[in-house]
Amino acid sequence: MSGSRSTAEERRRAVIRSAVTVFARSGYTTSPVTKVAEHAGISSAYVMKLFPRKVDLFVAAIEDCYDRITEALEEAADQAGAAEPAETLGRMGARYAELIADRDLLLVQVQALAATQVPEIAAAVRTGYARITDLAMSRARATAEQAQEFIARGQLCHLLTAIDAFSTDETWAKTLTTGIRHTPTP
Repeated sequence: MSGSRSTAEERRRAVIRSAVTVFARSGYTTSPVTKVAEHAGISSAYVMKLFPRKVDLFVAAIEDCYDRITEALEEAADQAGAAEPAETLGRMGARYAELIADRDLLLVQVQALAATQVPEIAAAVRTGYARITDLAMSRARATAEQAQEFIARGQLCHLLTAIDAFSTDETWAKTLTTGIRHTPTP
């Protein structure tokens, strides 16, 4: 029985990871569940059994995204040890820059922000931001102002990566990318 349970959990994970990819590339409103099922190599009926509503699947993709982010930020905080808050936040920020080189992880966050008119999606995004903010304050021992700066800088990095400002040689891009860490998308 544990073998089938593990297989069911593996399929659920595959569906969620496929949802991240499909929603990242096509958005919430224009991505049918059938496309997620096709990407995962699983029947649409099975996906609908796991996630009866498309919003449930999208929220699971958002939660997966924030799980991956918080896990990576926790690892960076662990590596920082007892460093000063600014250094710990710097390590966490560098790890986030590496993470968003994954275009799907980056874009599913953009798509989630664009779909916050849906209450369940807005709640999932707020929960994700709360987790990251709490992590910055607890693990990095950041003040409220430092946590705010950390989130704001992360969002700027996010925006600059999404619009590929790091490969633009224009003055505005140079101004906004100065001092921002970036890991090129593969």
